[in-house]
Amino acid sequence: MSKRIIYQLLPRLWGSGKFRDIDARFLGYLRGLGVDYLYLTGIPRHASGKPFVKGDPGCPYSICDYFDTNPYLASEPGRRMEEFALLVRRVHRAGLKLLIDFVPNHVSCDYADAHGGIPVHGYCDYDWTDTLKIDYAHPDTIARMSEVLKFWASRGVDGFRCDMVELVGAERFGAMMAAARTEYPSLLFVAEVYGRENYRSFTDAGFDLLYDKSGIYDILRDIFFGHRGASAITRNWQELGDLQERMLNFLENHDEQRLCSSAYAADPGKTMALAAVAALFNRASLMLYAGGELGESASEAADGRTSIFNWVRPSSLLALRKYLRGASLQEAEASLLWRWQSLLTLASSPLCRKGDNWDLNYCNVGAPGFDPERHFAFLRFDAKRCLLVFCNFSDTPASVRVHVPVRAEGDYDLSAAPWDYSVLDFNQQADTE
Repeated sequence: MSKRIIYQLLPRLWGSGKFRDIDARFLGYLRGLGVDYLYLTGIPRHASGKPFVKGDPGCPYSICDYFDTNPYLASEPGRRMEEFALLVRRVHRAGLKLLIDFVPNHVSCDYADAHGGIPVHGYCDYDWTDTLKIDYAHPDTIARMSEVLKFWASRGVDGFRCDMVELVGAERFGAMMAAARTEYPSLLFVAEVYGRENYRSFTDAGFDLLYDKSGIYDILRDIFFGHRGASAITRNWQELGDLQERMLNFLENHDEQRLCSSAYAADPGKTMALAAVAALFNRASLMLYAGGELGESASEAADGRTSIFNWVRPSSLLALRKYLRGASLQEAEASLLWRWQSLLTLASSPLCRKGDNWDLNYCNVGAPGFDPERHFAFLRFDAKRCLLVFCNFSDTPASVRVHVPVRAEGDYDLSAAPWDYSVLDFNQQADTE
């Protein structure tokens, strides 16, 4: 399987929060980053303006009608599905594909649709008090939920990020995905899954990609805060085995703290070593959260998260929108964007999408300057090209000699600034010799 690059955006945070704001200019910017799929969060209509709703306009995961979209996203609310269709057309014209949410575990407390409704229990999971849990003991539920998938696929949606899959179960998902793929065989399904012990059952059920939240996300965060060493990356890679290329890596999303928030890295300059592993190591796919490439800090939030419950205007998205219309970015934003553009150019190359991967930490224990708990090195290669990547997870500059036993056998001197990475491209080296 080839690496995919996904860009997540909550449309109400972009521009004026309308479908029309996701225009050719923005889509061209995403294509230039190497993005394959635009994942729009909050497309199916959710509850808003009701006493039980969390925040205003409310949570995108409190669905009140699976077969509609949110009126507030349209310039003319009465034509919202027509405006969504135009958006889909723009996405496809830009050479991108479109993902939206499929929320199969719960609906809003006032769910209603023109197709006959969804069977529900009289309770919610966790503290999701703006929802009721769907009743899968009802004989019609799986068929009804399969119709939801086919409805959006018929509107041009190319795939689904499936919410809280473990609360529904692999067998039920398998049935729903199989039903949808009988008519739309190319649909991509992404599982929000947390328990590593469940990974295999969900890939067997038919999921293309799985969140590696309990793997690479937690590991990189723990490395940053000093709770684990770089050797944990190796263990995760080994334990995943053939599932590695089915993983979806991310450093932030709508549930997690922003990478550059004061609750996490704070300094954008201390994020690129983390980003290099998430983007380049193995053929795992990558998901970026809108604004992360400019260092969004969620400064308006006390918990470091960009709110999914309220109207907010993240500063990075305001800056990005102005930039796409000719304005200049602040120096720190421009610098970080350039770093991400360079990284994604590598990540979207044929070598990193499909090439082989070799973890080098095991053979560099004791190498000059190499700390296997604060440094990480790996090789990406195919028949035409070879890259040596070195990541420095420490507060001090690193100068190391990395031993490579395969493909480009030898010992190579590399250096990296604190919390940064460096790349040795053997093709470029050969061109200059």
